[in-house]
Amino acid sequence: MHKKPLRQRILESSLLLFQEKGYHGVTVDQIVEQAGTSKGGFYHNFKSKDELLYEIHDVFISYVIEKAQESYNLNATPITRLSGILQSFVKVFDLYKPYITVFYEESAYLQDAYKMVINDKRDRYRKIIESVIKEGQEGGDFRREIPTNIAALSIIGMINWTYKWYKSDGPLTMEQITDIFKDLIFHSLATEQGFQEARKLNELNMATGVSNK
Repeated sequence: MHKKPLRQRILESSLLLFQEKGYHGVTVDQIVEQAGTSKGGFYHNFKSKDELLYEIHDVFISYVIEKAQESYNLNATPITRLSGILQSFVKVFDLYKPYITVFYEESAYLQDAYKMVINDKRDRYRKIIESVIKEGQEGGDFRREIPTNIAALSIIGMINWTYKWYKSDGPLTMEQITDIFKDLIFHSLATEQGFQEARKLNELNMATGVSNK
């Protein structure tokens, strides 16, 4: 079996330890022992535990930003763009739940310099969603009386809480959970015009077995 790169082994080892003992309950010595490396190997890849915690966040925020931009570029309408963004946003909690859980539980310990970078990336993601909602309002797909910033923050806040309750072996699949989120969001945000397009998109995806990745 191909051995994972050292940087990835350190990252995954720290995730296991942070979940078990908490950020302050874990030393670099424990991380390197778990990863099967040395302190030299650790510091060659990460300056500190703080940088490691920042990297844990960067893995999943970079994923959702990339996928949101991809959805924006590949789709032609606000409805299809938002549908794709929601698809990847919910999926991240299946792909990176340990990363997300550790970050939200331990992020208070990050240095301010890392927090600034993280906030910048979060703002970038929020603005992508806001721009899609604004375009939908201008084109008649989304309700104009709802402020775009409130709508975007509500979507992010609702889906972010998934990390607290989602279980991969739970009664609903991630695809089913995604459909529920889409149903809630489009029912509250879309006009009749927009909701008809969303319904047609859903019917088309069900008929062809296609889903946004």
